[in-house]
Amino acid sequence: MLTVRVETIGDEAQPLVVLDDFAPDPDELRRFAMATDFSPALNHFPGVRAALPDTYLAAQLPVIAAVAQRAFGRAGPVTVVDASFSIVSTPAEALSVPQRLPHIDAFTGDRIALVHYLSPECSDGTAFFRHRATGFETVDEARRDLFFRHLDIEMRHGGVPPPAYVFGDTPLFECIRTEPARYNRALLYRSWNLHSGSISPGNRLVAAPDEGRLTVTAFLSIG
Repeated sequence: MLTVRVETIGDEAQPLVVLDDFAPDPDELRRFAMATDFSPALNHFPGVRAALPDTYLAAQLPVIAAVAQRAFGRAGPVTVVDASFSIVSTPAEALSVPQRLPHIDAFTGDRIALVHYLSPECSDGTAFFRHRATGFETVDEARRDLFFRHLDIEMRHGGVPPPAYVFGDTPLFECIRTEPARYNRALLYRSWNLHSGSISPGNRLVAAPDEGRLTVTAFLSIG
């Protein structure tokens, strides 16, 4: 039975939607993923991705649309910008500099991120952050230049972060909330929140869907 919680993140009180028992048959999704070919991801994701079954979003979009109106105040149509199975698997020493930092997926209020956890044994969820120098927890178009200017100065003078996944507080960012993964839990949040996968140091970073941190990640635009 689907349960929905609408909570907030940090001082800026941005909405965070937690949906437990999100998909009617998560085991079937895992079986589909295990029979699918994964390939290296693009756009800075540190791992591999694969195509979803055609039925996935058709089944879940009505739920997302209803929740989005309640949580984000957006009642327009839901457009899928991108969606796929995803597994974090890049070794820490191979991470690019952007992959070692919290990030933003988009800078406008219509863009919503979905992450759906499909690993029964993995509790590595999603973390949200405040940039210490600016106090920003979100970065929209108005904040974009100032945020990246500060970040560039900080790294030029203090050095880039060491090759590791973001996990908890860092010298540049304060972790303001971590939502743990749970099998068949999904999160919805605005893409302008500073966030990162909360990848624990003990994660073996296995690229196989039956052993790794299997998720569905999607980026949506809601009118």
